[in-house]
Amino acid sequence: MATRTSVPHRPTDPILAPEELLPLVHEPHVRLVDCRFSLAAPEAGPDAYRTGHLPGAVYLHLEKDLSGPVGPHGGRHPLPYSARLAARLSELGVGREHRVVVYDDAGEMAARAWWLLTYLDYPSVEVLDGGVAAWQQLHGPMTGDPPAHRPVEVAVRVRPEMVVHDRAAVEAAAQAGNLVDSRAPERYRGDTEPLDRRAGHIPGARNFAWTRIKGADGRYLAPGALRHRFATLPDSPAVVYCGSGVTACPNVLALTRIGRPARLYAGSWSDWISYPDRPIAVGPEHPDPGEPG
Repeated sequence: MATRTSVPHRPTDPILAPEELLPLVHEPHVRLVDCRFSLAAPEAGPDAYRTGHLPGAVYLHLEKDLSGPVGPHGGRHPLPYSARLAARLSELGVGREHRVVVYDDAGEMAARAWWLLTYLDYPSVEVLDGGVAAWQQLHGPMTGDPPAHRPVEVAVRVRPEMVVHDRAAVEAAAQAGNLVDSRAPERYRGDTEPLDRRAGHIPGARNFAWTRIKGADGRYLAPGALRHRFATLPDSPAVVYCGSGVTACPNVLALTRIGRPARLYAGSWSDWISYPDRPIAVGPEHPDPGEPG
């Protein structure tokens, strides 16, 4: 397998505008990763990829590549085994020497891939702002041709400081006022729960719905607006969760963009409620700052 050691780019901003990608899309040091996926229709993402994707893009599937096997604990989308994901990236020709740009059509799947590759110690990973829709608005090229990248060597390395698994760390973040619940306000309050068997939130968590870090055009808010969005969080590192560790990743991405350290509670709510002794809160304890009233 071919191996390179130089890193062509270290992003200062993890979010890449489609206008910036346009002149880079055919560069040999760039690797594009398509992560489109729908929980309601698991084959919709792979079908969309086969119909048309950015030139040279490889495909990573949320449940086959970006998640591990489900067990009694760990949530609905556990982190994949690091060795397995590294082997998959090796097979696809996506190495640490490449400038990696991940994209989807909504925001959460690309952010999950961004987080995982960063966790695997990839030094250059960015999310395409606005996804496929923004790319097509620029008349960026699309193709149905499969990529032809050679395999590369990807050693197994991780950054354990990026992730939280244990109850003590979650509760410490809650006590510090820095536990972020990324779900919709009605799920945070416990008014409804469409996916998990128990409703509510982790006591002390603050609600910051991940969908509110984007504008009507589907692009991430500018850094100034993101700072305003998260202004009530203390300066200490945040712990971020959602239902299963997927939609928490856009909030981690947004916090990273503004220089705020944040860790992912990998199992999230679906892991928390898998332990019968863990406390649950309901109601608007710390409501989303964007909620009326």
